[in-house]
Formats: sequence, C-alpha cells, structure tokens
Amino acid sequence: MKRISFVLAAAVLCASCGQAPKTTSTLLALSATVEVKIIAFNDFHGNLRTPSLRVAVPDASQSTGIRFDPAGGIEQFSALVQSLKAMNKNVAVVSAGDMVGATPLLSALFMDEPTIEAMNLVGVDIHAVGNHEFDYGVKHLKRLKEGGCKLDEKTGQPDCGGRPPYAGAKFDFLAANVIVNATGQPLFPAFAVREFEGIKIGFIGLTTRTTPSIVRPGGTVGLTFKDEVETINALVPALKAQGIEAIVVLMHEGGVQAGTINQCIDFQGRGREIAEGLDPAVQVVITAHTHRYYICELGDKLVTEAGSYGTVVTDIDLVIDRSTRKIIAKKARNLVVDPKGAKDAVLTTLVDSYAKLSAPLENRVVGKITREASAVVGPSGESTLGNLIADAHLFGTAAPDRGGAVIAFNNPGSLRAPIIPDAEGGVKYGELFKSQPFQNDLIIMTLTGNQIKNLLEQQFGSADRARLLGVSKGFSYTWDNARPRGEKVVPGSMKLNGAAVEPSLQYRVTANSFLAGGSEGMGMFREGTERQVGMLDLEALVEMIAAGSPYTPPSVGRLTRLN
Repeated sequence: MKRISFVLAAAVLCASCGQAPKTTSTLLALSATVEVKIIAFNDFHGNLRTPSLRVAVPDASQSTGIRFDPAGGIEQFSALVQSLKAMNKNVAVVSAGDMVGATPLLSALFMDEPTIEAMNLVGVDIHAVGNHEFDYGVKHLKRLKEGGCKLDEKTGQPDCGGRPPYAGAKFDFLAANVIVNATGQPLFPAFAVREFEGIKIGFIGLTTRTTPSIVRPGGTVGLTFKDEVETINALVPALKAQGIEAIVVLMHEGGVQAGTINQCIDFQGRGREIAEGLDPAVQVVITAHTHRYYICELGDKLVTEAGSYGTVVTDIDLVIDRSTRKIIAKKARNLVVDPKGAKDAVLTTLVDSYAKLSAPLENRVVGKITREASAVVGPSGESTLGNLIADAHLFGTAAPDRGGAVIAFNNPGSLRAPIIPDAEGGVKYGELFKSQPFQNDLIIMTLTGNQIKNLLEQQFGSADRARLLGVSKGFSYTWDNARPRGEKVVPGSMKLNGAAVEPSLQYRVTANSFLAGGSEGMGMFREGTERQVGMLDLEALVEMIAAGSPYTPPSVGRLTRLN
C-alpha cells in the first residue's frame, strides 16, 4: 500500500514556515489531507482504581529484556487521554468492549454506574459492547446506556439507593452482530459515523459471536450473535453509500502475541483470522477480549489491542486523503497508564465519592490467610486460587441442608485477581470480591461418576490449550496430554477421599450458575439432576475464610498430568 510518511506530512505542513504569506495554491495543498487521532482502550472491567496487574515493557537492563510495571487507575487514565486529545482537534475516544462486568466492588456495588459515569467524564465517544456487558441481561445493559435507577425486586419501582438518578451513558453503544430475535434488528446500532473537517469515518462495533457460551445463560435470551466477518463485510457497502471510505472496526475479539506492548510477535487467534477476512476497505481493527496488547500490521490493516483494566491506551494517528476520503497513512503506539502520573481532578472527585459509600463494606476485614493465593496455572493445569475457590464452593454447599455436595468445580475464567493478604495477614471483603466478582449462585446437582468423567473430558474441548477446572479438596484425577480428546482422563484415576469414583454411583456436585448452565463448552453440567440453588459464590468464600482464620490456601497437586 502506498504510505505517506507522517514525518514527510509534517515537513510539507511546515514548508512555508517563516516565509512569505501563503498563496491560494499553497492553502489547497495544505488542506489535501485530514489528520485524525483515535484513542482506544478495551476490557476496562470497572477498574477505577489501579489494579493489581502489571504490564510488560521493554527494559534492556533485565536479563529477559522486559520488566513488569504497575499501571492503571481512572484518574491517571483520564489525564493521559486528555493530554492525547490536546494534540489534535480531530479526535475520537473509543472502547472495544467489556467496559463493565467482572468489576471490582467499587463499581459492582452500584451496578457499574460509577464506571459509565467515569467514562462520560473521560469523554468516550463510542463503545462496542463486549460479552461481559451481557452478564446481567439485556434490561440491565439497556439501562446502563439509557439511564434510570434499577427496579426494586419487591416493589418493581425504581430505586436510586438514596443517590441522584442515574443519567446513563453519553456515548454511543454499538452491537452490529447482536440481533434481537423478536425484531430482527441489532440490539444497538451497527455503526456510528464521525465527521472531521468534512471527512466522515465509519466505526463498526460488535462483540464476539461466542458470547452466549461465555456469559450467564440468562444474559443472552432472545438474542442471536452473528458471525463477525460476515457482519462487518455486509456493512461496508452501506457505509460507502454514505460517501464513507475510511472504516474502523471496534471488535470484542482478539488474539495473542509473544512480545511486549508495541510488538507483534507470532500473532495468533480469532482476532487475526477475522481481520484477514475483512473487506479491504477496513483499514483499522481495534480488538479486545484476550486482555493482550499488540500493534500489528496485517497487509494493509492496522490491528491493535490495549491489554485490560485501563492499564494501557492505544494512540492511533490517521491521515485521510480529502479527494478519495481514504486512509492513506496510519500508525499506532500503546502507552502505559502510569499510576504515579498526573491525575484528572474531576475523576478523583468521582472515585472519592463512591469510595466513601463503599468503604464500610469494602474495608471490612473478613479474616486472615497465611499466604497469597495465585491464579497462575501450573504444569498440571491447576492453580492455588482455582482450588481455593472450589473449596469455598464445597464449604458453602456440603452440609445436608445446603445441598450435601461432595465435589465442587470452578472455572478459571471466574478468577479475576489473586487474594493477597496485608502485612498482618488480613484479607478485606473488597479483596475477596475482586478475586471473584460475578456473584453467581452456587448450583448443587447430582451426577454419576461416568458423567463426571465426561465432564472432565469437556475441559479439553477443541482448543489447543486446556482450561482446566479448579477442583475441591478430596477429589483428584490424572490426565494424559498424549491421549486423544475424549480420552485424556486416565481410566480409574478419579478419586474422592482416596476411594475410586464409581461410574454408576451418584455424587452431589457443586458449580457456579455460569458453569451449571453449560457455559464454556461444559454442557455435561446441564445433565445434572435434583438441582438445588445455594448461596452466592462470594458468600461461600467469605464464610470459609472467616471460619478458618488464619486460613491456609491449598496447594496444587489435586491434578496429575502425564506427558
């Protein structure tokens, strides 16, 4: 593709600096292009405070060539965005999904209204919904956009909780491939158009087609999620019919790569596959969902992602030719949000106001633990935190009057942050909430030993890398990576408290409502009988930590991997 150097463009613009007054022909030459800045982010997940997440940045002084820096915080995030906006009068701030959902207590306690209010203040222009926007269903999602207080479950009347009425989002929500079955129309508009100096840019926004399988089953009732490539390519003619030749996609699907924040090493995944299948008119694809960062060029397409939790912002500069209205040059860089950097005072005021409201619950010390519980997965496929959460599920449902469970499972996707004790070993409610923020019901059901074996085989699915369930204490098994899918669990290796799990015997099993509905390809859970709804998963975790204080997190070793 013919590219115009940004350095050359700057030189052209300054060619007459300090010289005689510009002629008409010079003015026409200067206006031959329009420069537009796009500021992008994704997977914010309501992290208004600096998260316990570090970003890999290049550092030649390290043996690995990288170091891991703390990053994020909405006050610093906003300050960085404002500084970038000051560089160009033609600017759009965009989000590629999961702005809310799986959020820390500071946002979740107020139904994620604080995050939307914060993004209004940041000046977000366009947001493509992600899968987590559907965590609490369509009604909740539409209220986040349109405003209004949530309805009281008992009275059915709006309840603002003593706060001013919630005003909703001041920015566009897009959902090109989310179709309402009853109407055949998108849940939110398929695209948005922004005009800069007479030149229009079309922004197509959509989420991953896999959304129904990775959110609560009730969250997507009445909706159809269409293929991403087909959806985007079908919209290109409609945009061109409006005279739009510059097209940007905001897509809640992405990929992975092996480099640091501004590299593109061995870029793989659905994000790449989708981008490569798009109409040539799509020149910029802003991706999300995988919580990775990269700046990639796939042929003529610029493909970016900005990590997660507001730790990174993507700064994209475009040059558009006035005569053709096409993007003729583009570049991007990922910038780390420095938690020690400048703060936006307006956001500080917002965060402080909600912090005061949430502080009594958030800062309550639940109990003590003896060491950190990490979600880092070991060679066997298990993690300390995964096992701990499974233990909490069992703790909350083992009593006969609570379901009589003997085994509990937990999906790794529900683990959002490690549980880290303070200097005295104390763990606050807010930290436990951060580690497991979905507030799913625990569902107790009956499965046979053979069904449990088939359930475990579903962990391996069709993916190249297994995402194994956390398992509760007393349960163990061995899996062989060299065996074919469907036969990876070694026969006779499943044990419960040292005794073999018998194929024909029935066992009471607990899983959160997300898994119990068959999400993440775990359809065997839907075959469970004698189902019983228990307490919330977070309540079980709080009870277990308090009852066992000082509690010692479990070790790995419940799973054994061969090959």
